[in-house]
Amino acid sequence: MVGLMIIPMYLVISYSFMDNVIVNKNPVFVGFSNYIKLLTDKVFYKVLGNTTYFCVTSVVFHFVVGMTFALLLNAKCIGSSTRSIFRIIYMFPWVFTATIVALLWRLLLNPHGIINHILLEMNVINSNIEWLGSTKTALHALTFFYIWEGYPVYMVSLYAGLQGIPVDLYEASRIDGAAGIQQFLYVTIPMLKPIIISIALLDFIMAMQVHAQIWMTTGGGPLNATEMLSTFTYKAAFSSYQYSQASTSAIIMLIISLIGAVFYIWNQKARE
Repeated sequence: MVGLMIIPMYLVISYSFMDNVIVNKNPVFVGFSNYIKLLTDKVFYKVLGNTTYFCVTSVVFHFVVGMTFALLLNAKCIGSSTRSIFRIIYMFPWVFTATIVALLWRLLLNPHGIINHILLEMNVINSNIEWLGSTKTALHALTFFYIWEGYPVYMVSLYAGLQGIPVDLYEASRIDGAAGIQQFLYVTIPMLKPIIISIALLDFIMAMQVHAQIWMTTGGGPLNATEMLSTFTYKAAFSSYQYSQASTSAIIMLIISLIGAVFYIWNQKARE
């Protein structure tokens, strides 16, 4: 823990208050200049906006898709063998590594890929679309396939939670006149609330740190349209060799993640 986390964190924090670190044997202490420079950079605000959109949209649709499939798997009208088959099918996106997912969706979203072909055959579009090469669609396409990749985590957790809800609660609510959507809103959601909050906070933190999927599909482009905090920090360090700026960006990302971690811990204590 000390060697792999504490010392690196200390070094990154110290680098964020210095200039010409690593490349210069005698770095200069500049105080909060790196933070001021970064927080007044228009590109950095574009990066923050992209990251916020990516994280919030992913969390919301992970929940919607995961809850939908969890409810389908929990339906009484589905047999045990059918449920097992669909459970395996729904879990496929979670099995693939980030590299496989990135390569798969690069092929699918290629201008001459199967998605454009299907949309052309259905007359939804008139010409091939550069899903990952256009500033108008790249961020949405990236978010879409990350939603596809991550919903099984919600599905498994919510499905387990649904199986743990006592049947007596639904019977009691039915006697009181509740049915369908009312049972979902006033019985299912309140019982699953601790699980939903916990997994949403963890998902937000993980989405903020996504790197491989972005790097292997768009690389943060075109024109910073899909630039996230993770890729922005990586480029600053290993492309521009601006380690001070990269350290500052990493600290800001750490602070945002810590806020989510604090809420997660607080929620766990509240559950206890």
